[in-house]
Amino acid sequence: MNGPNLDREGLERYSRQIIMEEIGPEGQDAILRSKILVIGAGGLGSPVIQYLAAAGIGTMGIADGDSVEISNLHRQIIYGVEDIGKPKVECASRFINDINPDVKVEVHHTEVNPNNILDLVDGYDFIVDGTDNFESCFLINDACTLSKKPYSYGAVLRFSGRVMTFPAMDSSPCYRCLFKTAPPPGTVLDCATAGVLGSVAGVIGSIQATEAIKNVARIGELVEGRIIEYNALNMKFEETNIKKNPNCPICGKSPIIKNIKDVEYTGACTLK
Repeated sequence: MNGPNLDREGLERYSRQIIMEEIGPEGQDAILRSKILVIGAGGLGSPVIQYLAAAGIGTMGIADGDSVEISNLHRQIIYGVEDIGKPKVECASRFINDINPDVKVEVHHTEVNPNNILDLVDGYDFIVDGTDNFESCFLINDACTLSKKPYSYGAVLRFSGRVMTFPAMDSSPCYRCLFKTAPPPGTVLDCATAGVLGSVAGVIGSIQATEAIKNVARIGELVEGRIIEYNALNMKFEETNIKKNPNCPICGKSPIIKNIKDVEYTGACTLK
């Protein structure tokens, strides 16, 4: 049986994962060799970063251009008061090192945009979308779809959240199969105006981290071809199947989006 070349400390650290037959030595080895990019180190990215680091992801990239603010602290659990005013990526890197110094961290102190997204996702095995705006969601979807990169999408607002995984298979739908264009500006509430319960972000972010681990370890079933909606007020999870749209502008039978430079990632996020 193939497995990770771990010393006594490493075997003890990951023992609770290795003893599960679904993961075992081979699965843990795959986790240790994996490279995962987390885009957005906020409410969703924080639990993702924490659990991926603890699981032993070999290389973790973190892309975020923001600095820590006091309003972040109620849901962005990897930061403390002493981090206020500092770049999130730097604080996140220190946090990871405190949990698991064996994880290699690649810091990208930048917001994703059409000029850097393809270079950012290149070289990573799985992408986690922890952003909080439609423009970034469409951009990440388009970049991952064109680059054949699997990724997890998550969103939270008030007491609810949703999560989907797109495994970069030709038979699977993409984000644009569900949302062809972005809604008009000002028509959809965001966390800054409507609020969010911090623990809801923790639930959705934890699911995204689990999806990433399952993907790289090749275990279980991903949230693929479906969307999971979580409502914390009535403590219910609802699931809706999503079909691939044959007319999808990027993954359909006759795609019209063949280069992200052809798309205007503002407003409706459609072709220029």
